[in-house]
Amino acid sequence: MPRHIAYPSLLVVRIRLMLLWLALFWLAAPSVVSASDFDDSVLAHVAYPGWFKESFLDLRDDLADAQAEGKEGIMVLFTTEGCSYCAQFIRRTLGDEAIAAEVRSRFDVIGLEMFSDAEMVGPGGEPMRVKEFAEREGAGFAPTLLFYATNGELLYRAIGYRDPERFGLVLDYLEGAYDRGQSFRDFLAERASESETARSTYRLAPDPRFGAPPYALDRSRIAARQPLLVIFETDGCAGCEVFHTEVLALPQVRRLLEGFEIVRLDAGDAETSVLAPDGTRTTPAAWYAASGLSHLPALLFFEENGREVLRTDALVLPRRMVNSLLYTLERAYEKQWTYQRFARSKALEQRLPQPEPSGGEVP
Repeated sequence: MPRHIAYPSLLVVRIRLMLLWLALFWLAAPSVVSASDFDDSVLAHVAYPGWFKESFLDLRDDLADAQAEGKEGIMVLFTTEGCSYCAQFIRRTLGDEAIAAEVRSRFDVIGLEMFSDAEMVGPGGEPMRVKEFAEREGAGFAPTLLFYATNGELLYRAIGYRDPERFGLVLDYLEGAYDRGQSFRDFLAERASESETARSTYRLAPDPRFGAPPYALDRSRIAARQPLLVIFETDGCAGCEVFHTEVLALPQVRRLLEGFEIVRLDAGDAETSVLAPDGTRTTPAAWYAASGLSHLPALLFFEENGREVLRTDALVLPRRMVNSLLYTLERAYEKQWTYQRFARSKALEQRLPQPEPSGGEVP
């Protein structure tokens, strides 16, 4: 039997929707990164700043050192060589003098190659390889940031690229809101209520590939013929506008999208009924709120039987979008591969020389 959401009282719904829309107002701020800022198909060298801690890969010792220095804990940055998003985060975000100064005063920062075979010890004393630690901590996309308190508690996980403004919000959140038990989304809503940030003029763009309501996406009983891509957006979302013009409009992306059922949902829509892939009845606003996502646009990828295989609400430029679509279409998740491992394999394929056609023919 399909599961059903137990809807809260009307007053609680109104309060939650007010918080959601305030958060969306903040998240729709027109300061966005686009393909003109950097080309995510370029293999970039990743070099850590000189102020990163030189760790012996025993995070218990690193936490003890941070505590002795009066810091809040450690920040672990997972990257991988060739990752343009990682290089951009280090150059643009950690290259901001004010941000770098704040991070250095509050956290010791340790950079880790997410595919490294090096032996390490986790915050709880668990011996493992770095790549095993990355997988355990959910570092599926590079870069991934993990903030640990000096007692080893995981404070916050940020998956994907964060520009200076968004990363600054994470630092502000960890400065007090986390200790008060406030969620990151509620923190964003609180900030939005105090902000005079101008909104983008973007309005939800039509696309012939998007399915129309009613949204009957249940795949829990009968598998569909295609995988599913769910895109969350909202009016006023500058990042959504960039996503449409610089990513979804590309011919290679359009060709790959032909292999998907695609649904675009308004993250602020509390009226339209949606039958989610697992059989749950919900609305776009309730689904987005329950997802734990905190930014727009947000992408959810599902296989034919309704299992979610990939999600992101971080920056997605053309190459990352292509790889995300291929990851789902080629069923790389069945190999227990993370997205980043799959993307690494695709990058290596592009660098390897292709075999010459037999018979000496020119291709």
